Amino acid sequence: MVINKETIVTDDNKLIREKSKAVPLPLSDEHREILKSLYEYVYNSTIEEIATKEGLQPAVGIAAIQIGKPLKMLAVVLKDEEGKEVCRYALANPKILSHSIENAYLKSGEGCLSVPAEHQGYVYRHARIKIKAYDLFEDKEIIIKAKGYLAIVLQHEMDHFNGTLYYDHINKDNPFYEDPDAICIE
Repeated sequence: MVINKETIVTDDNKLIREKSKAVPLPLSDEHREILKSLYEYVYNSTIEEIATKEGLQPAVGIAAIQIGKPLKMLAVVLKDEEGKEVCRYALANPKILSHSIENAYLKSGEGCLSVPAEHQGYVYRHARIKIKAYDLFEDKEIIIKAKGYLAIVLQHEMDHFNGTLYYDHINKDNPFYEDPDAICIE
């Protein structure tokens, strides 16, 4: 399955607002392939040579709906400053079990492969979350306790399951409202 700039579903396509469905477990070969492709896209998108050659936009996460598949599947890859992978997930049916009352937001704002136009403003999300999901790499259901940036990325991708885009969360009247009780992630 080829995923690149031309195959990403953008916010001018009503499909991006479609609700995603859970996938049956154990995963079918088709669903395994989709998850592998999602992971490979995100991983390769951060390697400049591959990204340029294959027409990939840089990403830390992607949901299946972004490639036209309304399925509850996503991939996330976080790397450190040297480009070393610090965590990776290829998840099916992730579900938030619990979350903090405290919120967090990215000082630089959020972006999305499916949103070519820039939408400035802060997106407040739970600072800590606990997720249950099937992980392709572990080949079993796992529990993820995420905080800070990882928690924000996971929530962003899971929002796609409901047809929600990050800019839907931005305060329309005051996009840069700073909640003094929220954690600002630089």
